[in-house]
Amino acid sequence: MMMKKYFCASDPMFLLTFTTLHACLVVLLQSFSAAEELILDSCNTTSNYTSSSQFKTNLNLLLLPSDPLTNDARAGFFNTSSYGDSPNMVYGLMQCRGDISMEDCIACLNSAKVEIISQCPEGKSAFLRFENCLLRYSDTNFFSKISISPMKPMASANLATNSVVFNRQVGALIANLTADAASNASRFQIGLIHYTNTDNIYGMAQCTGDLSEADCLSCLQNMTRAVSNPCKDREGCRAVCVSCLVRYEKQPFFDLSLLSPIPPPQAPGPSQPDPSDNSSSVNIVELVVPIVVGIPVLLLAFFAYLRWRRIKRGKSIPAAGIDGDSIAPEESLQFALDTIRKATNDFADANKLGRGGFGVVYKGRLSNGQEIAVKRLSKASVQGSEEFKNEVMLLHKLQHKNLVRLLGFCLDEEEKLLVYEYVPNGSLDKHLFDPAKKVYLDWESRYKIIRRIVRGLLYLHEDSRLKIIHRDLKAGNILLDDDMNAKISDFGMARLFGVDQTHQKTKRVAGTFGYMAPEYVVKGIISMKSDVYSFGVLVLEIISGQQIINQNQTDSSKDLIRSAWMHWRQGAHLEFLDPRLRSSSPSEVMKCMHIGLLCIQNNIEDRPTMAAVALMLDSNSAVLATPSPPPFVSESESHLSEWESVPKVGEA
Repeated sequence: MMMKKYFCASDPMFLLTFTTLHACLVVLLQSFSAAEELILDSCNTTSNYTSSSQFKTNLNLLLLPSDPLTNDARAGFFNTSSYGDSPNMVYGLMQCRGDISMEDCIACLNSAKVEIISQCPEGKSAFLRFENCLLRYSDTNFFSKISISPMKPMASANLATNSVVFNRQVGALIANLTADAASNASRFQIGLIHYTNTDNIYGMAQCTGDLSEADCLSCLQNMTRAVSNPCKDREGCRAVCVSCLVRYEKQPFFDLSLLSPIPPPQAPGPSQPDPSDNSSSVNIVELVVPIVVGIPVLLLAFFAYLRWRRIKRGKSIPAAGIDGDSIAPEESLQFALDTIRKATNDFADANKLGRGGFGVVYKGRLSNGQEIAVKRLSKASVQGSEEFKNEVMLLHKLQHKNLVRLLGFCLDEEEKLLVYEYVPNGSLDKHLFDPAKKVYLDWESRYKIIRRIVRGLLYLHEDSRLKIIHRDLKAGNILLDDDMNAKISDFGMARLFGVDQTHQKTKRVAGTFGYMAPEYVVKGIISMKSDVYSFGVLVLEIISGQQIINQNQTDSSKDLIRSAWMHWRQGAHLEFLDPRLRSSSPSEVMKCMHIGLLCIQNNIEDRPTMAAVALMLDSNSAVLATPSPPPFVSESESHLSEWESVPKVGEA
């Protein structure tokens, strides 16, 4: 909230009052000052003020102490304000960590107000960051602008015992936190991720509240890159600058109750017996002995029953999960078959959402009211069991707002079930290619979908540290939530790559024709650029409103790609677009068409990475390369000599 306050400094009564107020201010601030940990500070002394100047008066007003509050509500406090008139105007910003109480927030800010004057007694621009808060002021307007410098990385001296796993999990945690913090109105996010069966990694990301979502994300990503080397293999690290911070530790450094509800207090236990009462001792012995003897017998009987039941069914799931250690019990949630049957009304046709490559998807509702989507793998599918294991193993490790979230699984009798979060708006193809629904997909919605898909793919390829190739990216595998945010789904054919692995060769080519890269179809070569190609096709579908595969046309995939290329070469971009987009932002639409063509280039090396695509979308000044001809375009067509013979989008 911006505030301007004006005072008449020439009024004698004001000067007398203010002199008294200033003396009280110093005493009061010192009384509030606590032993806060100073993380980062900066003082610009190129422009100074004097103790009798109007700037000093305005600064004193900005630094008036706040009254401490007694409530323990979480602060998430942020404020911008300005005092006075140019050239003596003072701009100020104050912010607290989003997880601390308001009382601690006020105490920290009051300490910061004392410290900032001590650190920068005459400077017109200063910044100070404590562990729990930050304070900044200047004689120039810095609101809504990223300030990376000064930046400070701080790494723990302790090395992680299993650095490969630790670094991978840290990367996944920080990627999620930065994306969530940027999209949250508070510009703040905390979270944790599993490291071992008993250990977690705890993280935090925060930007100043004046930054936009894009600027916040850019700032946090800069922090992440800046500390990639000093933080590598370290059990804890943080990077702070003026506008943002990222931090992770092996030990919790925030209130864990903010992540999950506090367990309800237990009911009082029975009253303790009188030690002098012999009858009580006899009763205890009579009670305890049968329990001590009986419990092992009952447990043995129970485990014997379970073993007999598994042998009878011919299904024995290893205690550690699928394939021994693919899924640890504490890292997954196994649903009982009866629970799934009840949630889906015994897989009723009325709850059927659609059919995928490996089975039918049903909508369900758990007893707690949570809506779910259940993928029921086909019993006749030869690859069903392998696809099931693959998807569970990958998805339970992946956590990103632009990936569909796996809630659990079920292996029971002949059933193989995957339980996902329910995404209410269904798949993108149902909206994009339905004449009745596509009218609601304006350019703003489509551009948002493209950007969210980029984020999801970038996480899979780079930020998750797992390097996962999706292999079946298409409009039918992009789900849309209530706010039309895109979530990538269906990881049944995904491949896990090594850190240094660039490509892989397979004898079994699987996917959706039209979206598959030519080197994958012809030679079975899989790489990140395979997904990039599929993304390029998807972008062309989104901006044209036409399917790469049209059941009413033969070889329609070539038609869409050739048409996009020829319209581009001809300079007739608008003719390729969905008519509903022709009055939209021309620069954004043209940029997306350009990026789409770069992604579907025939030469693998010419295609950009998803990191490069993200940069192209985020930057208004990036110079895009000239795309080379895509597959299915002949040499003569690439030079426009056969323009008239090329089918236009939508023609039979």
